[in-house]
This record gives sequence, structure tokens and C-alpha cells, in this order.
Amino acid sequence: MKHLIDIKDLSTEEIDELIKIAKDIIKNKEKYCKKCEGKKLATLFYEPSTRTRLSFEAAMLELGGNVLGFSSADSSSAAKGESVADTVRVMGGYADIIAMRHPKEGAPLVASMRAEVPIINAGDGGHNHPTQTLTDLLTIQCEKHRLSNLTIGICGDLKFRKNSSFINNSNVKIYRY
Repeated sequence: MKHLIDIKDLSTEEIDELIKIAKDIIKNKEKYCKKCEGKKLATLFYEPSTRTRLSFEAAMLELGGNVLGFSSADSSSAAKGESVADTVRVMGGYADIIAMRHPKEGAPLVASMRAEVPIINAGDGGHNHPTQTLTDLLTIQCEKHRLSNLTIGICGDLKFRKNSSFINNSNVKIYRY
């Protein structure tokens, strides 16, 4: 069992392999349409996130799997005080993998220590969002056909990008405006 809590959990080779597989999925959707048949993804979203949650759900459905979970902590047992650790332990009995978004930094890491199924960090406050980093890398690879020796400009609110792998990567120059 392998969790994805931080982009640093993946080696360069694993990232390259994930990008290669993603590109193949895009190119050959029918080849992958039953890869997750009989599997369930639990989406535990403790804070609002329409695009990220729906992208996980759509991906699982397109791979032939099923989805369960919640899109707001108010609609879960968290509203009654259930801990993240208890929630992932229980949900692990229903699902094969959990995608979790939480406003508190480190919550998915705590969840991974208690879970009996893999946890994917779908964002934990301003800390980590490894699947967004992978999506960004895939986009750059598709557009530029490489991931090294690039100059990348980021526009928008950089408040929560301080821990981005791009900013800490010595091969990439970041210009802030």
C-alpha cells in the first residue's frame, strides 16, 4: 500500500511513469475503461472543492469504478465530532482508496497513519496538493514536451503556492509579478 501525501513521496521515475500512463489513458480511453471495475473510491472532502472532487470522481467513473463519500464535513460524522482517523478507518471498510481534502495542514498524513487503504492527498490547506502538481506537470509535458530547463511564470494568488514543488525545483525559474 502506498499513500500519496506529498509530491516528494514520488521519485522522478515514478512521476515520469505516471505521466506516461496518463498520456496513454488520454490517447486510449477504451483500453482503460474497465481498469477499476469492482473498485471504490471514497472522496472525503472536509472543505468545498468542486473541481478537485469532481475530477477524482469523474476519473474513477471513467475507469469503470464506483465513488462514495462526502463533499462537506457538515454532511459527515465529523459534524458530530468524529476524528479524521476514525473516519478513514471506517471508510477503508467501504472503499479501496480514499481521496481526502482537508483545511488543516497534515490531516491527510495523520489519516494515512490510521488508514488500511491508500490515501491520496487532494489538498491540505496551503500545504500540499500533489495531484494538482501532477496535473500541472502533465500539462507542461504535453505542451512543452519536457519538464527540465523551463522558465515558468505563475499568475494569481501565490499565497498557498509557497510549498509548491515548482518553486523548490532548481531546474525551474519562477518569476513572481
